[in-house]
Amino acid sequence: MNLHQFRFVLEAVRRNLNLTEAAKALHTSQPGVSKAILELEDELGVDIFARHGKRIKRLTEPGRHVLRSIEIIMREVGNLKRIGEQYAAQDSGTLSIATTHTQARYVLPAPVARLRQTYPKVSISLHQGAPDQVARWVLEDVADLGIATESLTQYADLVTLPCYEWQHALVLPHGHPLLEQERITLEDLATHPLITYHPTFTGRTRIDHAFALRGLQPQIVLEAIDSDVIKTYVKLGLGVGIVAEMAVAGDERPPELAVRPAGHLFGTNVARVAFKRGVYLRHFVIRFAEFLSDRLSRDLIYQAMEGQGHDDQL
Repeated sequence: MNLHQFRFVLEAVRRNLNLTEAAKALHTSQPGVSKAILELEDELGVDIFARHGKRIKRLTEPGRHVLRSIEIIMREVGNLKRIGEQYAAQDSGTLSIATTHTQARYVLPAPVARLRQTYPKVSISLHQGAPDQVARWVLEDVADLGIATESLTQYADLVTLPCYEWQHALVLPHGHPLLEQERITLEDLATHPLITYHPTFTGRTRIDHAFALRGLQPQIVLEAIDSDVIKTYVKLGLGVGIVAEMAVAGDERPPELAVRPAGHLFGTNVARVAFKRGVYLRHFVIRFAEFLSDRLSRDLIYQAMEGQGHDDQL
């Protein structure tokens, strides 16, 4: 058995058992992938995949155990490479970050700048997507760490740590009737068209939950993944915007719009940083995490990666 066979099995599973897509991703031929998997099955004496004719249909019971072992082996191979890179070039390399648009646009610029000042030979690669994509990119070693508010805690193979707390804010055109009220309520908002995030982004679940608890049906007329897009459509008069507070703080506060805090309506959200469980973290990866939040430290991250205590208790 060899690492190529292990990679082929892993990629086949990642590509939903489509060997043609797996071959494309690995820059090889589909027959070559199929042959390597069959050879591995012959050597192990078990079927990793159940087949219908020549097509693989699902993982077998022993196949699930084989897959888990392969994942551990390939993770440790990756660790060996990282250790070599770490000590061959301690202050250089690429930091790959998976995150959402809101984090990349409003939160990461300062810590990224600090990392570049501290490690000028380290380049940054940003991967932006939905929270579930962020989690997958970390699990598939596309990214060294992920940052998001939703989804990250749902994956057992991710170690996640609370990074910082934030709340939502309302953005309204000047002169909007709601601005005449001293304290805006959910009942007030439910009578106006609303513009906010797509259901999988930036604390949207808390917004929906808050309305549902009061038995209210909000009039959401537009959903977006980008705070700047939401602010643009609010300026056009399409509705009241609900955005992350960092999208309207400081220089991001648009002069054309009024801003009102909404923490009393939707509560507090927790952004988290995630690492793949069991991986070796290079020095500058941990240093970047420390730049992200005063809550994070090298010792804390090592404790979490070693499984000492619950993530939220660290």
